Amino acid sequence: MVGLIGILLSLGLLMFLAYRGINVLVLAPIMALLAALLGGAPLLATYTQVFMPALGQYAITYFPLFLLGAIFGKVMDDTGAAKAIADFIVEKVGGERAILAIVLACGILTYGGVSLFVVAFAVFPIAAALFREAGLAKRLIPAAIALGSFTFTMTALPGTPAIQNNIPNSYFGTNAFAAPGLGIIGGLIMFVGGIAWLTWRSRRLAAAGEGYDDGAIMLSRKERKALRKGDSSGDGGTVARDADGGSRDGGSGTGVTTGGGASGTATATLADETRTDEAADPVLDRPHMPAGLAFLPIVLVIGLNFALVEWIFPSMDFAYLEQDAYGNVGVDDVAGIWGIIVALVAAIALALVLGLRGLTDAKETVNKGTFGSLLPIFNTASEVGYGAVIASLAAFATIRDAVLGISGNPLITTAVSVNVLAGVTGSASGGMSIALETLGEDLRQLAVEQGISLEIMHRVTAMASGGFDALPHNGAVITLLGICGLTHRQSYKDIGMVAVLIPVIALGVVILLGTLFGSF
Repeated sequence: MVGLIGILLSLGLLMFLAYRGINVLVLAPIMALLAALLGGAPLLATYTQVFMPALGQYAITYFPLFLLGAIFGKVMDDTGAAKAIADFIVEKVGGERAILAIVLACGILTYGGVSLFVVAFAVFPIAAALFREAGLAKRLIPAAIALGSFTFTMTALPGTPAIQNNIPNSYFGTNAFAAPGLGIIGGLIMFVGGIAWLTWRSRRLAAAGEGYDDGAIMLSRKERKALRKGDSSGDGGTVARDADGGSRDGGSGTGVTTGGGASGTATATLADETRTDEAADPVLDRPHMPAGLAFLPIVLVIGLNFALVEWIFPSMDFAYLEQDAYGNVGVDDVAGIWGIIVALVAAIALALVLGLRGLTDAKETVNKGTFGSLLPIFNTASEVGYGAVIASLAAFATIRDAVLGISGNPLITTAVSVNVLAGVTGSASGGMSIALETLGEDLRQLAVEQGISLEIMHRVTAMASGGFDALPHNGAVITLLGICGLTHRQSYKDIGMVAVLIPVIALGVVILLGTLFGSF
């Protein structure tokens, strides 16, 4: 009983303290050792013989994807390719359909492998101009970027190079194109449902009198009262943030921060830092690249990856993989990882060649992308180490049996366990990794016993990671709000709808279709 309490306590503290801003790289081993202590396991042996090997194995397997993905995103950003693609989409769709234009721009960039953080920085200035021109409420910009960046292109569409779509490869022997038909259906539900919600919301807000200039409508009742009091007393020091994140009345310029507790403070701070960074290196000053060239690296990532895993690798002889020196594995166990590695390397090389004239320092671009990959990979690997420790404890058998007993259908069990852990950790990749590290083999065995395709298991696992992960404490949500200069109170309702509720509905539909008709 004490061991079970220790596991639940460590999980609760992991979620709470991560939300309060403590880095998971430090937090995960501490929480793992807390669970080990209460579970009666030896601390040093647990750390060196359980936690670190699991962390190391994850880093060994997935570091190339984190590294190459970060470099590719940075190259696309610094060469101006990301902005060129966004501008092209906006021009073709039309400013009058600002929401659709922004979602499509973000979707194409992230489906091509560009980091959602790079996309947010590149697209926000364009979104701000479009929404202002169309008179749409600024509070909807974060949700529009979120819909395009971390929903259907992150987990559902087949072939996406997002890490969330590639982690299941090594557990299920699949690749990024697993269950393509189900993935497309799930992606369409997210896309259409999200667009419908944001369109409806924009009309409701417009009917209520809210345009792009947030004015007093965006403020809380307490803030409006303080603003009126300041006006009546003639005090010009009361400041409210305007639509562009500045000070509306020319006062101190510090802005009013609302809601979100610790995350609200972090959002305001990040917003200030973002404006400082943009002043020194504006997205609008990126080199110009013709849209036709800018699309080529993205097309190459998807096309080459598909050709490798579907045609090229299956036609080659990889018998040597069965040797102990190469892990005694089959080509299906590594093809998914190999395909995306080769595709990203080729895309980076092409992007550098196409944008070389616009780069002030190609070496610096690659270096920054490299350094940008280190913290994400080790944060996630640390969470995997945490999962390995939890799975090694005797009390975990109770939790495992409870989770596996949720349903006789392993698809439902997978969806629930991944979603819950992604919500607890505030990380799609982290929650999925913990679930697969602790339950992956059991879930795979159940699927095989029931004749359920491992491709469906892959797609359900990936999509489940993109539901509860976007709860308010999620780092990407906080960063996105910071980039837009908005708070949870102002914008999270719409983010939650398009990035949590609708993806969960899409996941339910995919599970139903997969159960009834199998993989397609």
